[in-house]
Amino acid sequence: MASSGLRGPFPLTENGIDTNVTETSPGAYALGRMKNDTFLISYVGRSDSDVNDRLHDHEGNLPRFKFEYYGSAKAAFDKECNLYHDFTPPDNKVHPARPDGTNWTCPQCRTFG
Repeated sequence: MASSGLRGPFPLTENGIDTNVTETSPGAYALGRMKNDTFLISYVGRSDSDVNDRLHDHEGNLPRFKFEYYGSAKAAFDKECNLYHDFTPPDNKVHPARPDGTNWTCPQCRTFG
């Protein structure tokens, strides 16, 4: 099974987010639940500027999250796309969108290319 390469899992609660996501930074994340010792990914996403803030939008949707900071919005976009293709999360209905005003392509399927 593929590894997400993300930190966690942590509780997807206000305290769980604020305790573990302490920097204001672009980032990518996965939401899901634990089954035995395995984190099952149900949804992947990203923030182009503040992953902590974005995770708060998901509080209460699923019990756990994983995340990682990235040095740029482009790096966060690339990671979100890779997670989407590697894990096929059931709650993601469409391919991750690129930020408005960019011409970035998916690193795996070249969507938008």
